[in-house]
Amino acid sequence: MNNETMKYPFYLSVHPFDGFWELKYELNKRISVLVSFIILFLLIVTNVLSSQYSGFVVNLYNPNEMNSLMEIVYVVVPVLFWCVANWSLTTLLDGEGKFVDIFIATCFALVPLVIINFPWIWLSNFISLQEATFYYLSQSIAVVWFLFLMFVGNMTVHQFSPSKTLVTISLTIVAMGFMAFLCLLFFSLIQEVIAFISVIYQEIVFRY
Repeated sequence: MNNETMKYPFYLSVHPFDGFWELKYELNKRISVLVSFIILFLLIVTNVLSSQYSGFVVNLYNPNEMNSLMEIVYVVVPVLFWCVANWSLTTLLDGEGKFVDIFIATCFALVPLVIINFPWIWLSNFISLQEATFYYLSQSIAVVWFLFLMFVGNMTVHQFSPSKTLVTISLTIVAMGFMAFLCLLFFSLIQEVIAFISVIYQEIVFRY
């Protein structure tokens, strides 16, 4: 992997239309997938470090109660849900993007959340309550930038019009909510089954 490849996520972040087009039609897929996993890993690291080491002025979490595993889940699960839901819907709506294309575009769109939020992990330790406005402003910029890249990436990958892209994104969010509901229902059912088996096992043990 050369320097040009590593610089490409930054190029795409400031030239999204050209960047996503080249990402889909010109760049090596294997390299793009590898870079996507690196970006996803960096976002996980950013989230974990932010929860653990951000200044008390802006840190909403108690570092002593922070669960690194859950921070990983908070990043990986939404990305996975988005890719699955978007791929499922766009298949029905004649989208041109494959699952791998959606995953790559989604991960590359995450770059602003890393490059803006990562420096603030340490800067937030030196700001006052009044200066926290700059922290929240940068967070908002990162989110808006990310959403814009998601929009352009989705539109380019599937070759949709802007209006159809908005409709697709809206339906994808609804589908993600439905998937989350089904997952919670499934895990709740599993817990009930485990509890039932545990009660039966205890009854058998104590009786015999």
